[in-house]
Amino acid sequence: MKNADIVGRRIVLRPPKIRDLEEFVALNRASVRLHRNLVSPPKHAEEFVAYLKTCRQAGSVCFLIHQVEERAIIGSINLSQISRGGFQSAYLGYFMGELYSEQGYMTEAMQLMLRYAFEHLRLHRIEANVQPENTASLALVKRAGFVREGYSRRYLKVCGRWRDHERWAILAEDWRQLTSNI
Repeated sequence: MKNADIVGRRIVLRPPKIRDLEEFVALNRASVRLHRNLVSPPKHAEEFVAYLKTCRQAGSVCFLIHQVEERAIIGSINLSQISRGGFQSAYLGYFMGELYSEQGYMTEAMQLMLRYAFEHLRLHRIEANVQPENTASLALVKRAGFVREGYSRRYLKVCGRWRDHERWAILAEDWRQLTSNI
């Protein structure tokens, strides 16, 4: 599935390309402290190549987050396991580089991705699974209008360990109602 750039106010979401390898890997290496036990983004060339391969598979949509002013890659936001048929749903994953965290960039990226998912891909439901100790991510999904649907013990293996996650989701109709009030 070929994706076009999505332009926001301070950021651009752009599909990853092989030429992004060095910058993206450097961003992730510099963010190890922030990402510890939460996510394991590509920190080596072969991991980035594997990430690119995953992004190009059917059922995945991946974007690198580019900060417009500095023209820098600052994070990533992805939809995976896109299910059609009776589901019309996907899982959302994201991470931000440490230097750019807590500046509102991921909030903007989330808004752009949800618009893309609901308007362009015509999905019905987006789910985000968040570790309970990841307070920044919990605040992000709440701000975006996600609703907590449950708690899954030892749900995902992250950084070599099975970790508990809270399940959060937003439906297309909820998103439309939220965005019509803006």
